[in-house]
Amino acid sequence: MDFIQVITYLAAFLIGAVLGLIGGGGSILTVPLLVYFLAYNPIIATAYSLFVVGSSSLVGVIQKYREGLVDFKTGLAFSFPSFIAVYISRRFVVPAIPETIVSIGTFSLTKDMAIMIFFALIMFLAAFSMIKTKQNTKSTATSQPYYKTFMQGVVIGIITGLIGAGGGFLYVPALVLWAGLDMKKAVGTSLIIVAINSLIGFSGDMQTLDIDWVFLLSFTGLTIFGILIGGYFSKYISSKKLKKSFGWFILVMSIYIILKELVF
Repeated sequence: MDFIQVITYLAAFLIGAVLGLIGGGGSILTVPLLVYFLAYNPIIATAYSLFVVGSSSLVGVIQKYREGLVDFKTGLAFSFPSFIAVYISRRFVVPAIPETIVSIGTFSLTKDMAIMIFFALIMFLAAFSMIKTKQNTKSTATSQPYYKTFMQGVVIGIITGLIGAGGGFLYVPALVLWAGLDMKKAVGTSLIIVAINSLIGFSGDMQTLDIDWVFLLSFTGLTIFGILIGGYFSKYISSKKLKKSFGWFILVMSIYIILKELVF
């Protein structure tokens, strides 16, 4: 095993540990790791990320279910429109994006560049949600009409499909503000949506891409191991402080990606 492989698998473990410690966010580093460190094409990287995120979230669902923090009915209600949108995005939309989207003079916005810039913008939003000091968020008295849930699920599903991240930071506030769940149950329930969306989205990629299963299963296995270790130590570490620090790191990474794609 060479140096690059050692660093890669160590990073997989650390990504899982972050997920286990703070309940989300770590998977958003998978795509930059695969693209900039291992030189994977962004399309392959986002596909692999979906598998890693989906598999890891399944483990998280089991952990949260044992704690009584999963609302399966609400989770499945959000999942239905979302996984349809994710699958369509990965199976039809992403392959249909032209290799060169627009050219202005000597500048050309390519498909790979556009995906990474959009990914960086979503990372920026995720970082902001981790950094800001949240007020005590209370659930609504009644849940919203299902047609609103359906439209929200479609929008978040499309974003998930394009960037290959779980979208948990989008689903949690949606479940609190629109579905009437308390924060802890929203976090646990979001894992159902993330797991279903990511794995179904990845099934769309399986029909269009060649998958390196040896690497992907090894990477995912170490991520899941990291989640279990991180979950164990989470009771001894302040998740709020850790989440804010990680948010700043994600913010710096998002700025770096934009600069690398447009300037460097």
